[in-house]
Amino acid sequence: MKLFKIKYFAILAFTTAVVATGCKKAEFAINTNPDDVTASTVDYKSVLPAAQSYTATITANRWRFLQHWMGYWARSGSYQSEDQIETYEFTNDFQNSIWNNYYYNANNYNFIVTNANAKGAGTYEAIGRIMKALDFQVLVDIYGNLPYSEAFKGTDFKTPKYDDDVAIYNDLLRQCDIAIGLLKDPILSAPDANPAIATNDLMFKGNTTNWIKFANTLKLRLLIHASTTKFDASGGEINSFAPGIDVVAEGAAIAAEGSGFIEAGETAQIEPGYSSTKPNPYYRTYRFTETGTVASSGDVSKANKYAVGASDNGGYYQYNGDKRVNQLYEFPKTTPPTTVHRGITFGEVSGVDANNQGNKLSTIWGKGLLPNEAATKAWIFTSTESLFLQAEALYRGILPGGSPAAQAKLADAVTESFVWLGLTTTDATNYLAGNAGYPDVDITAGSLGAGLPGGGIYTILSQKWFALNATATLEVWTDFRRSDIEYGAAVGFDPGPPISIHPNNSHLFLPTRLFYPQNEYNYNAANVAAETPNGGIDLFNPATQNRIFWDLN
Repeated sequence: MKLFKIKYFAILAFTTAVVATGCKKAEFAINTNPDDVTASTVDYKSVLPAAQSYTATITANRWRFLQHWMGYWARSGSYQSEDQIETYEFTNDFQNSIWNNYYYNANNYNFIVTNANAKGAGTYEAIGRIMKALDFQVLVDIYGNLPYSEAFKGTDFKTPKYDDDVAIYNDLLRQCDIAIGLLKDPILSAPDANPAIATNDLMFKGNTTNWIKFANTLKLRLLIHASTTKFDASGGEINSFAPGIDVVAEGAAIAAEGSGFIEAGETAQIEPGYSSTKPNPYYRTYRFTETGTVASSGDVSKANKYAVGASDNGGYYQYNGDKRVNQLYEFPKTTPPTTVHRGITFGEVSGVDANNQGNKLSTIWGKGLLPNEAATKAWIFTSTESLFLQAEALYRGILPGGSPAAQAKLADAVTESFVWLGLTTTDATNYLAGNAGYPDVDITAGSLGAGLPGGGIYTILSQKWFALNATATLEVWTDFRRSDIEYGAAVGFDPGPPISIHPNNSHLFLPTRLFYPQNEYNYNAANVAAETPNGGIDLFNPATQNRIFWDLN
């Protein structure tokens, strides 16, 4: 019997077609026998495309619960309640696939790093370092302290210690720096040192310039997460940086490096040959499977009333005259057809209103998300998000340029969001002009009432809420936790995201994190117990040790 088998070791020795079919894995043991899978049985070059495909899959299909929590989706009235999502009362098994999937794939990238390094394949090694850093950024943003420095060490550390979350963040920054150095090394990044890199790298085809820009963009995401905002009683901003990271110095280093960031039209995405029989992971999870059957998750989840309303002009998107609503959602599948969106209130008990049955609600697979249906490229990190990160960094002084540059970059971000979703620059220009003076769109707007925030960070975070629906919901939840924003409130719309109205929900606030998975208590008991000295974690007001270091809530 082999203990500690949580498949943190399990290298992706299978095809990308298998990766695309799902990502439900057995419970994952962070450290297991390193001889199970070795460089002699699996080639690091073939692991890369499989690992990238897996990244795209878990980016697309792990975040349904957050889509509900953040006001985008809600359960169809045709289905019974999803109590754990709708009451915020859950156990250590809730969403533990996130822990399993991201550790699983981080170890695949770790395998690439180790074995590419031994071969002098600097581009492969750099990609592995960047993508492993991306995986751990996700894990820290959900769990805080966790196994990092002793992870993937095999039998040397069967029960890996928990590292401090801010220390992990700092090391992720350094891993990106190491990767950039490798990508700039003319010998280690040369094509002959990295066989078949243009084929095996599904994201950027071995383009080292794009990988450096992606590394800088990931670094910027880390720095923005460490940047916090409170809105005081007068509506003013109180901006600060979480302790433990020198955000300003790190931003200056990125600027000095000079390669820049992912820009408009440069989304990090893959297309390994998606089709109706091997569909894009978002399509497969929320629309149709490879057998042509309706995807259950997309049948259960429909549009949230907060986002789209229950009549013309009823939701937050329509409140602002935002055409993106028709790119993110499709109209209800009624007979005769309708051109009016309808959403359901999050947590509403099934059977209350016949108009909230599934076919009468807007769907969650808008044409902007799936322009080529099953063959659509799968996003990993969108150009839209990168531009928003840059806008906030400019506004906060993390990057040089000041307020005028921040204002221009925010307009670029909004425009890119429209274009990315299949709309036009004219649509974006009209949207911005039509909402001039309103703080959720106009960064220069003043307060519209006593105690309400004006433009600034409120604008940037609000626009990220509109823009990153379905593509980066974890980022939106992180924004919500690193600030005390109430979406909509500053412009007279209902404060959001809306709390579930499930009759058994007694909470007035969203959880700030998830529990450590039960498997950690089973196999790494002493270390996880040290993280919970009082016997548990308060998800709504966690003690200092269990609070993610940048969390203000």
